[in-house]
Parts: sequence; C-alpha cells; structure tokens
Amino acid sequence: MEPQQAEPFGPWLGRQLRRAGFSQAQLAERLGLTRAAVSAWITGRAEPREDTKRAIADVLGTDPASIYNRTVDIEVSRPLGWHHRPAHADGGREYGNAAAFAFDADLSILAREATQNSIDERYDVTKPVGVHYILHELSGESLDTFLTTLRWNDLRRHYSNAASSQQKVSRSLQVALDDLAESQTLLLLRVDDHNAAGLTGPEYGDGRFAAVVRRQLDSHKQSGSRAGGSYGLGKAALWATSRFGFVLINSTLSIPHEGRTERRMIGRLDLPWHEVDGEAYAGPAWFGEPDTEPDHEGVSRSWWADKQTVRNLCIERPNGEPGTSFLIVGAHDASGDAETLQEMHDKLVKSLADGFWAAMVAGRTTRPVLEARVTTLRNGQIHISEERVDPEAHHPALSRAVQAYLDGETVDGLTSADQVARIDVPLVVPPRKDSSKSQVKGCTHYAVLLVTAPDVNEDRINRVICMRGTRMTVTEQRPRELPLGAMPFQAVLLAGYATGRGDENVGLAEQFLRASEPPDHDRWDRTEELTSTYERGALSRLREFRAEIDKAVRHLVGRREIAPTAGPTVLRELLKLDGVGMAGTRRVQGAPTIHNLGAQVELSGAWRVRVELRLPNAEDPWLLTPVAKFDVRSGGRPTVSWKLTASDNCFVKDGNLLIEAGIRSATFVGVTDPSSHPIHSGFARLIVELQKTRGGAA
Repeated sequence: MEPQQAEPFGPWLGRQLRRAGFSQAQLAERLGLTRAAVSAWITGRAEPREDTKRAIADVLGTDPASIYNRTVDIEVSRPLGWHHRPAHADGGREYGNAAAFAFDADLSILAREATQNSIDERYDVTKPVGVHYILHELSGESLDTFLTTLRWNDLRRHYSNAASSQQKVSRSLQVALDDLAESQTLLLLRVDDHNAAGLTGPEYGDGRFAAVVRRQLDSHKQSGSRAGGSYGLGKAALWATSRFGFVLINSTLSIPHEGRTERRMIGRLDLPWHEVDGEAYAGPAWFGEPDTEPDHEGVSRSWWADKQTVRNLCIERPNGEPGTSFLIVGAHDASGDAETLQEMHDKLVKSLADGFWAAMVAGRTTRPVLEARVTTLRNGQIHISEERVDPEAHHPALSRAVQAYLDGETVDGLTSADQVARIDVPLVVPPRKDSSKSQVKGCTHYAVLLVTAPDVNEDRINRVICMRGTRMTVTEQRPRELPLGAMPFQAVLLAGYATGRGDENVGLAEQFLRASEPPDHDRWDRTEELTSTYERGALSRLREFRAEIDKAVRHLVGRREIAPTAGPTVLRELLKLDGVGMAGTRRVQGAPTIHNLGAQVELSGAWRVRVELRLPNAEDPWLLTPVAKFDVRSGGRPTVSWKLTASDNCFVKDGNLLIEAGIRSATFVGVTDPSSHPIHSGFARLIVELQKTRGGAA
C-alpha cells in the first residue's frame, strides 16, 4: 500500500471542524482568537503556531500528533442512520433497479459476476486473488443483534409501503418480509475478496467507491482492456440476489482514504418508488454516518467502523489484506435449484468451478490467478466446513490441458490419452472505424486451441470451452461436422490475453472479442458495440473464427474412413495386418494374401475392419484365426476382443474363419469391443494378424 503524506493543514482542519460540528467562529471563540485568523488557516493563507496547534487538539479532543501528522481524520462518534433519496422533482418513478433485472437472482450468475469483478481488481499481479463465499444463517440472539445494529426498525415502514404496490418487485418484497416474520431466520451471503484493490476513492467523485456505491453502469475498472466485464452491470447481481435489495459493504483499501485503510463501511438499499407519511422517495437508500459537508449535508456516507460493529454485522474481515466484503442480506437462489443450505453451498462450489476452473490452474513456475473457497455458518458456528474449489476435481481433462500449456508440454498430435495437443487458430480482427489508414487491413491474432482426451468419469465431452482475458470462460461450443469415428475429446480455446501473450495484436483481439459480448458475457456475436465500433464485416470475421475452430478440432481428433487399398503398407499409421503363419516362422509360399481392406473407428470407439483375401488353389479347406491387437507405445501388444462376421465365401465358427477348398477369394468383417481396449482407438494402431489354426491348411 502507498504511504500516506500529511494533508495540507487548511483543508484538513476544515474537514475536522465539519465532522465535529464546529463552525470557524466557535473554534475562534474557544481559542480566544478572531474568526479571520481561523479563516486564514482554512484557506491556506496562514498556519497556526505550534502552541496554537496543541490548543486546537484539545478543542477537538485528540492528541497533538494527529494535528502534526494529519494522515487520518479525528474519530468523531456520529449516530449511524439511513438516508433515503427523495423522489424526482418531475414525478418520475422507478419501480426497482433496472440494472438488477439484467440478471436472474441465480447463485451461479452471482458467482460468475462477483468473482470476475474481483479478478479484474487484482492488486498484486504476482499473487492470486482469493474469493471466499460464506453462507450464514442467523436466528435468535444473533439475528436480533444484527437487525438492531442495522436499525432495522427505521426501515420497516419504508419496506412495508414499498411492498404494497402491485409491481413485480413489490410482490417479491412482501413475500420476503412475510418469510422473515414467520421463520425468524435470515440468510446472509458474504462475498469476500482478497488481494484486490478495495473500494478506493472519494465518497462522491470518480473512483471505485462511488462507482459501486453511488452509481449505476459505471465499472471504473483499472485493469482496462484486460477486464472481464465492460458494462458495469456485474455489481447489480449482488443486489439482485438479495430478497430485500440490500447489501452491506466492508472494504480494506489498497490506497488510504482520509488516512485510513481498514473497515470502510456503508450499506445500500434498492427499493422501488414509495411514499412514507406523505413524502415520496425514489427508492435507493444508504446506511452510514450523516455527512457534514455543505453539498451533501444529511446524506449517509461511509464510516470507519469499529471491530465490534463489524462483528455484530457479520462482516468482519480476517486480516488487513486489501479487498472488499459484500454482505447480501436475505440471499436466495431464485432459480429454485438450491433451497437448503447444503444445496446452496454445493451450487456455489460448482458454479465457481465451472466458471473459473482455468483461472485456478497453476503451472510449475506460474501461480493461479484465482483461489476460491465456500463455507457455511449458522449463528457464527461452522455448519458446512470450508471447501476449497479444486479445478482438477471438477474438470480434470480441461485442467490438464491448461496446465500442459502453462508448462510448455503440449504436442502437435495425440498418441496417448494423457497428452495435450496444441494448434493455433487464426482470428482476423477487422479495423476499427476510428483507426488510421495504416491500420485499415486490421490484423490476424492466433488463438491457441488445446485438445486432450476426456477423463473416464466425464459425461459432457466433445466441447470447446472458449475464453479470453484472465482465462474467463465466455462460451462453450460444439464443433460441427465431426467425422464418424472421431475420438472423444475436451478442448480449450485461449484467445486474447488468455494466451499469456501481450503483443499489440493480442490486445486488438481482446478488444474485438470483448466488444462482441452481450452484458452476460456468454457468447461472441453481434452487439451494438461491435457494429458501431468496427468496420463492416466484423460479424463475418466472428463466423470465420468459429469455422477455423471447428476445422482445427477436426484436424486433431477426426479419423477419416480408411479407403480400400491394394495392400497394408499405406495403412501403417492406423492399421497393420500380418499374414498367415505361426509366430516365429517365415511366411510360406501359397499362403492367403490381402487384396483389399477398409477400416474405420465408429462413434462407440470400436474398430470396424473389412478384409478381402486372395487364396491359392488348395485341396483342403482353410481354417484361419484373425486376431486383433493394439500396437501400444511400450510393453507387449495386448489382444482385444472382437466379433467376426462372414461376408463372402467364408464361414465363422468359434471365432475362426473357415474357407472351403477351391475358394480363391473371401471377405470378412471384424468389429472390436471398446470395453476391451487398453486405450482409446485414436491413440494406437490396430494390428490384425491372420494366424493359422491348428488343423487348418498350410
């Protein structure tokens, strides 16, 4: 954190007088000086002598060091309270926060939006951002203490009247109030981040604090083009998840404000338009200290809370590391998927794993971008133990792919199930409408496609997870036109800054893809920002990118059908056939030979092989045993089970091929059993040996 310099005496003293409720004339009277002398100090025209400064310290009830250092405000105890924004003078009404309606009150959406905001505010880029989701159910004395500290009774009439309307948000609000009255329990959800910037900046001017607490659709993200979001909507998911539209905030700042960093607190409430005692209110309200600044007098502003207050409000942070805690009051999952504490706990874990598994993967020499945990409490006691979100447990194959890329251990093509293949995928970035003539042709960015075999327990396969920025998952695609017999796979596409590169083309690609995302950041498609920012053809470039992704996947996993051929030599990459003969003996003259064959890998993973034989004239029948083996990289060649079917001029008996005397050609089909394969069909050659069965023709 940056060290705090002493503030100029005049502005500092003026603020302390306002905070303490003193006028310049009152201070002058207490000091036995003229008002003009105090005014000169305030305006910076003069500064008092050292003995006068000590007298000022006595008047303000502080120590002389505070006057000399001027790095913190003097602690002044003012009662916490609520300030409700008056209704618009023109009679306009808002029946709820429109930004909050951009999201469903779903825990998975909350996890995505809140966590991405935390990553975007990463403070020390050499360390991961930590997020901790804490469900906390209150009842009895714990609930009473919480509501009393919040001055809940001061809100009752506002809540009651806001809930009396027939608007959608009012009806939902009434149900929440009824449930609280009946159950006498309240569910909180705290979202902590660590190694994040915190809500820095002034109370009302430009900065992180005002962007989150005072404004709508203002992201004010310092990470610029690398940020995951761009609409400033993500924070609205916090309020949307509260049944009461209420979120408390406790922030530890990376840059001191008013000389302090820890326990900057404020609460914000979003209600619909309502009236109380004939006074109309717009809806938003803030919980904090009454401001004494002339331009904002009476408005509730943030305050530096004491430790007991943050404990009473269940929002105590564990240490002084910068970051912010958001406490969602009356948390719920409106999707209906998660109702019990266990279900909500599990859904948060799964949502964090699904949305941010890639950001939680570390390489041998690189740390993860994110670490995530979920804990559930009841009245301050552990109810469900802390659970660290492990990307490898939830997405083993995908995590393996990203880790191989970070460690530089990718290959050009897959030959075993534990390998990760890499191929570059071109994305043509069109020129911006405001670009110079030298940039009129745009540029080409090479995204990275990683492909690997799925884990044996994974159900959702054959998909490409597309991401950019800080490895934020944007969309999941199913490659089109995969050929029959393609090996099952998991794939990751890293685009823009997710590639780990930082050249100019990477930045341009990041901006282009970001402009193509809607507020939900869940696809790359036509948006108003895309069409207004980029030259004509931008949407076509996205479609071409999708086609290139599909093409790259097919190149790595597709297995074309092997065409008929005059012999086995051209099939050595995938299929090998050995002729008749006992092991260790030479091939004899007049033995059967391969004339034509064809092979393919079916969707089930089974090899289907069709073999046409040419046989010499013989007086006795031929009895042959076709054997299928896998040519693995090490060890012996394991035999796999298969089923033989006679096609032309032959019979199958007890797994053997019987060809009557005098027959000069025969055809059979063999289909392997995938359950007997030691590895997937796409990772090894199939060898077909035609062995002579005892008692058969030589």
